Formats: sequence, structure tokens, C-alpha cells
Amino acid sequence: MISENQQSVSEQRNSFLLDKLQRYTHLVNSPELPVEGRLIQMTGLTLVASGCRASIGNRCKIVTSNNNEIEAEVVGFSDGNLYLMPIGRIQGLNPGARVIPIQHYPEVGVGNELLGRVIDASGDPIDKKGELSCKKHVHLLGPPINPFARMPIDQPLDVGIRVINSMLTLGRGQRMGLFAGSGVGKSVLLGQMTKFTEADVVVVGLIGERGREVREFVENILGPEDLEKAVVVATPADDPPLMRLHGAWRATAIAEHFRDQGLHVLLLMDSLTRFAQAQRELALAIGEPPVTKGYPPSVFAQIPQLVERAGNGFTGTGGSITAIYTVLVEGDDQNEPIADATRAILDGHIVLSRSLAEAGIYPAINIEASISRVMNNISEPTHTAAAIYFKQLYSLYEQNRDLINVGAYQTGTDPEIDKAITYFPLLQQFIKQGISENSSYYDSLEQLYNIFTTEVS
Repeated sequence: MISENQQSVSEQRNSFLLDKLQRYTHLVNSPELPVEGRLIQMTGLTLVASGCRASIGNRCKIVTSNNNEIEAEVVGFSDGNLYLMPIGRIQGLNPGARVIPIQHYPEVGVGNELLGRVIDASGDPIDKKGELSCKKHVHLLGPPINPFARMPIDQPLDVGIRVINSMLTLGRGQRMGLFAGSGVGKSVLLGQMTKFTEADVVVVGLIGERGREVREFVENILGPEDLEKAVVVATPADDPPLMRLHGAWRATAIAEHFRDQGLHVLLLMDSLTRFAQAQRELALAIGEPPVTKGYPPSVFAQIPQLVERAGNGFTGTGGSITAIYTVLVEGDDQNEPIADATRAILDGHIVLSRSLAEAGIYPAINIEASISRVMNNISEPTHTAAAIYFKQLYSLYEQNRDLINVGAYQTGTDPEIDKAITYFPLLQQFIKQGISENSSYYDSLEQLYNIFTTEVS
């Protein structure tokens, strides 16, 4: 005869076994269970795996012929096959290589441990300062913020550049584009803003640029003192396209973390064009058709998803991300696809002029083509009026430059042109600023007002 105690133990054992059986059945039938497959095709950098089961964004290990392992990320699927993009080098891959899905959800290590360090798109240090271990991790692709939950942009930001402070005033939490061709002083201007801008933390994303520029930016432009409050994420041009995308997302996620701590962050990304080109490479490789000068639709969807993560934080937190994105203008064409798309998304744009650079005027900011869309909301009426009058005189002189230079214009014909001719040397001198010269916000305004109170002959 079975005692009540033995019956209870038997029921507990049966319940335990039934629970184990249900869990096993769930795992077997679960679509998330990793299933090993084989590599069946490689076109360019795109790998096609058959028999695998994994989600977009997950990663797979590919075992090469020499038993090395290469990581690849799932970027698409079709007809039961997975499209993979390798994370690193692909030497040793062979047809039929084993493809093993791994449970991986892209995360970013964040925290004060990152300050003063230079890392790659995977978060590994490349500055030879030892290992890096972050206690906190966040998702690589942060969630969007409800526009009504954001703090408004209502405070001017001192960037230390006279012409920007006075003529193109930035607000704390603004997203600004820096449009420039090659060789017009873009990197130098970024370095000045890195040094002079009022920010608690500076996050720099060097995306798809020359490898040589990484060390130059860190050692010559940032310097040891400014590096202490900065984090640099570097993904050079020879990195795979997926890693260049991850570099931009990682830099943004790090900036978001410091913003959520209530800090004011300056995010510099050089360049947004290289980010778009990396997405183009990836999209074309998996068969997405090009629509605008070789750019597929996903490129124009990814840019706002990246840019909209910057800006002010939730109301009451006090944190902000003021972002400067450089846009490479190919052939100085301001209407090329990426420049045109980003101009509409960002809160303003600063255009660098090749003709000013060739004339030795640095920073070579074309104030006629540049605009800050929040300036009127954060500037005093006197300041706004002085900036508008400055632009009017400068533009009037430029429109009549040829007539003035050849002597075809007669003094006294138009009083406004006469004023433009009189003030133009002062206007041009106002734009010039030395590399090590820091002009504060209020000093910039004072010098702007002084132009029109100075007696000129």
C-alpha cells in the first residue's frame, strides 16, 4: 500500500517530468531555436547560408577550412536562405562551410570607463591603453523619443567660433550639418569645436575616413587634455560596411547614455556620407535596387533613424546631445542625393566654401548658404537684426563683386552698395579666426555689434 507521503513524492516527480517535457517540446517547436546550416554562396561580401534559422540582427559563426571562426550578421533573407554580412576578414572561407547561429543581441558597453579611450565598432579598445570593461550595457539601436516628451531647444550653445556664435547660433540639443568638399578645412573646424564647445562629454565618431586621420585627430586635434572628457569611436574606410554602420550607431548609443545621465554631450560624426555609403554597399549586396544615383531606398530611411536619436532628452532629465554631422559634398555639388536628403532632416547646415579657403579665409564658412533653423528662437531681437544686416551687406557685395573689381560701379549710384563696399573688409575680417583662437558667445556678439558702431572711411 502506497503511503500518502510516497504518493505526494510521486506526483511531484511526475509534475517535474511533465514540465521538463513541455519545455523540451516548446524548444523543439520554437522558431528561435538555432539551427546549423551551410554556406552555399558568396557574392562580393554577401554570404548566403542555407538551412539556418536566425533573426535579422543576430549573428552566426562560420567555421573556415582551417577551423577558424568568422562572425557574420544576418542582414536579410529570401527563399529560406539567410543573407549574412561578415564582421571581420573573410580569408579561409570555403563552399559548404558550417554556419552556426549564436544567441547574440547587439549591445554597447557604456559608462565613465569609456572616457579618454579610442574604440572600434565592436567596442574593443585600439589605443593600446589596456583592456576595457564596462559594467553597463545598452542596446545598439536605442528606442526613439516621443517628440512631445523632449525638452525644447531654448538655450544658445557656445561653440567658440565667432561666425557660428553670432551668425549661425546653435542651440543646445540641435542637430547641425557641416557640408564640405575635400580640402576646405572641415577637420580643423571640427577640432576647434571639439576644444571650445561647452560640453560635459564629447563623443566623436570617425566613420569610414582614412586610417591615418584617426591618430592625427586624437593626438594633434584633440590632445591629451581634451581626450579626458571624450570618447572616440573609429571605423576606418577599410572596415567592412556593416562595421562602419555599427560605428555610427555605437557612437550615438554612447552619447545617449551620457545624455540620460543629465549631461550635455557634443556628438561629432565624420562623416554621415560614409555612413550612407556603407548602407548603400550593404543594400546593393543583398539585391536592393538603386533609385537615386545609385542609392537604394533604405539609405534614405536609415539616415533619419540615426539623426533623430540625437537632440534633447526627456523633459526633466536636463541632458542633451548637440550633434554635428559632416556631409561630404562630391564635386562641391550641394544638391547631390545625400546632401539634399540631410539638409531637409537636420536643424540647419553650415556650408564651407572652396573659394574662401583658396583665398586663405578660415573657417571658410559661406554665410550666404548657411542657416541655423533655431537661431530666431534662442537669440535676442537685437542680435538677430545685426546678423541679418551683416548677411545683407555681405551678400550685396558678393552679388556686385565683378562690377566693383573691374571699376564698372560708380560710387554714389546705390547707397546700400556703397555701405557694402565700405564695410566689406570688416565683415571679411570678422569671419577669419585662428586655429587656437577661442571666441566666446558674448565676445562674438560684442564684436558683431562693434562692426556697425565703428567709424569707417
